[in-house]
Amino acid sequence: MAPPARNWTLPLFTKEGYRQMTLRGEEVQPVTADRVDIVGMNFTVFSGGPEARIDSVLLSPQATFLINERIARGVQTVRLIRDDVEVKGEDWTYFYNEKKVLINRGAHVVFHAALPNILK
Repeated sequence: MAPPARNWTLPLFTKEGYRQMTLRGEEVQPVTADRVDIVGMNFTVFSGGPEARIDSVLLSPQATFLINERIARGVQTVRLIRDDVEVKGEDWTYFYNEKKVLINRGAHVVFHAALPNILK
């Protein structure tokens, strides 16, 4: 098995050359050609357009990333940060293509946007 890479970065771009996402890890261990295990994951998702606006950031102390499927998952904590919401929890899976995160334990959501009529 290959030794782990330190301060590793994997940038992915759209067909047009715009930044799509950047996956970073303090330490990354390749498991297969499609799978890496990451310590200190920082997964930044961009809008995919010329403005290179950050859409969301996922942070986790330990995760697995499936490169071809673009799925990140972990059993430890995750923190999803967006302009309008922040989500924390444990035992999670993030589906990049669907732009959704599933949290199985301890989900905590804080909305940073107005939610009129939420209780009606």
